[in-house]
Amino acid sequence: MNRIKEVLEEQGRTQKWLATKIGKSYNMVNAYVQNRQQPRLEILFEIGKILGVDPKELIQSENE
Repeated sequence: MNRIKEVLEEQGRTQKWLATKIGKSYNMVNAYVQNRQQPRLEILFEIGKILGVDPKELIQSENE
């Protein structure tokens, strides 16, 4: 599970904005945000860098 959706909302950013920044389609970013698909580790690090957060903050365990 990831927290990409929550971080985007906290920052007032859109999925479309993130898709443009990471060079992925809106549909791919939406799959990440809805937790239908998890981004590869290098993409997760890129998202963290773009959003200015530690990539660890984008991950949540199933228990939380």
